Amino acid sequence: MNKILSIPTAQSSLKEWLYYIEHLSYVSIDLSLDRVRKIAIDLDLIHPAAYVILVGGTNGKGTTCSVLETILLNNNNTVGLYTSPHLLSYNERIRICGKELPDSIHITAMSAIENARNQIVLTYFEFVTLSALYMFKQEKLDLIILEVGLGGRLDATNIVDPDISVITNIAIDHTEFLGTSRDMIAQEKSGIFRPNKPVVIGDSCLPITISKMAKYYRAILFIRGRDWDFYAYENKWMWWGRFGYNRLLYDLPLPLIPLENAATALSVLYWLPFSVTKTAICHGLRVANLPGRFQIITHRPLVILDVGHNPHAANYLARRLAAILLERIGSVRIVIGMLKTKDIQGTICCLSRLINVWYCSSLDTPFSASSDELSAFLLDFNVHKFGNILEAWNQAMSDATFDDCVIAFGSFHTVSPIMRKIMNTY
Repeated sequence: MNKILSIPTAQSSLKEWLYYIEHLSYVSIDLSLDRVRKIAIDLDLIHPAAYVILVGGTNGKGTTCSVLETILLNNNNTVGLYTSPHLLSYNERIRICGKELPDSIHITAMSAIENARNQIVLTYFEFVTLSALYMFKQEKLDLIILEVGLGGRLDATNIVDPDISVITNIAIDHTEFLGTSRDMIAQEKSGIFRPNKPVVIGDSCLPITISKMAKYYRAILFIRGRDWDFYAYENKWMWWGRFGYNRLLYDLPLPLIPLENAATALSVLYWLPFSVTKTAICHGLRVANLPGRFQIITHRPLVILDVGHNPHAANYLARRLAAILLERIGSVRIVIGMLKTKDIQGTICCLSRLINVWYCSSLDTPFSASSDELSAFLLDFNVHKFGNILEAWNQAMSDATFDDCVIAFGSFHTVSPIMRKIMNTY
């Protein structure tokens, strides 16, 4: 710990607390659970609610959590939600009964964690996770939904005992921590499995490692394509599940989020110890949304914000774009900024056939790929390079006509400053 770092008090601001937490550890990621688990046990946070859902996967975790929260709130359940990272404000990370919490509640929780850690060094994510669990515990909620930060086995959220675990999908990402193959990554993500507890699998192409790890952990797999599935027709869709009993939900409204993530959420509902009405399900599907996930801002020009940052997410963006662009005749312009740790070449390759003009930018983070590094994979394309993301965005919007499409893509660090600018404009 940095000796000159002053410890905030209960009277300090949330900004001061966040600065303290960010600088408490010399490393940003420390994949181990012993330190954070000890504090959780001391504060009785291992069972922070009557029922716990732990959501892991490479992409789609946030949207799956969002639709689950919305459905359950409309079912009159008391629900806590913990997600990461945030786009605009730290308070986005933790919601209780659908509402962000005032700074004072966060400060109280952080003070409790600080008093309990007894010189144990915590990373930012570990401290924040404990803080979220502390707040949930105070509220005595029916259910909490936790989004895994990185991997699963050694992620700080995995100190809890989930009643249902979820793997939305498994793709190549965070290879420096999780491994370089889907099987290796699946093994890490399967660390959130629990004995005799269900695991909802939203991936239609399952690595064999998942089945092996389920046997190792003695978990109950609920697999898409085998135990549950969905089917879209006209402007509706249906979901079915069969595992001990059959259930069919039909004439469901198409959601605002990716359909596979909505279907994964409905598969979680199948295992809950209480009933969820179809009215609550339909309402949740109609309204659940998440900023920065294929978020359409305007239509002329068509402006889309997407925090996707790997080939799997880029493929999804490409499919959505291809469907939308059938009726457009303008240019497709993309403002792209990515972290150097990501598969830049693979991500760009997924989008290259649809994009006419690239605006490559460095990001405001030490882990940013430079605009030169991005443009090195675009030698045969119309490319512009920028030192910061807002310069790139301003130029793209200045160049765009009403018939064009402008996309911001590649990272939370890409979308966040653009979203702030848009919010200040409209």
